[in-house]
Amino acid sequence: MEEVLKQLNELCRDTLVDNLGMVFTAAGEGWLEARMPIDRRTCRPDGALHGGANMALAETVGGALSSMSVPPENRFHVFGIEVNGNHMKQAQGGYVVAKGTFIHQGKRTHVVQVEIRDEYGTLVTVNRVTNMIV
Repeated sequence: MEEVLKQLNELCRDTLVDNLGMVFTAAGEGWLEARMPIDRRTCRPDGALHGGANMALAETVGGALSSMSVPPENRFHVFGIEVNGNHMKQAQGGYVVAKGTFIHQGKRTHVVQVEIRDEYGTLVTVNRVTNMIV
C-alpha cells in the first residue's frame, strides 16, 4: 500500500489537497486515511478549524477511496455527487485524521463514511460521501 499512498500524494501535488496540507497516510482493503494540519490554511479567523476544510478533507478521502477501488484498465471515472457532514466538536491540537470506509460499493455508486478525529482521537466530524462511477 505504500506505493498507492505515494501515487495518491504525488497525484495531488499543486491542487487544493496539497494547498490545504492534506497527506494520505494509511490504506488497507476498503479503507483510506489522510491527515490535515490545523493551521492558517485550514482555520477560521478565530483560529478554529474551518468546517469547510473538514468537508474538503472528507470529500478528498471518499473520492480517493472510490478511485482506488476501480480497476484502472476499465477507464472509469469517479465523481462526487453528494457530501454531507455533522460537526460535533471543535478540533484540538495540530492536526486531524480522516478515515474513510465503504458503506456501499456498487457498480455505479459508492457510499463512503468518513470520520474525522483530532490528534487526541476525539471525533470531530462524521461525513457521508456518495460517488458516481462512470
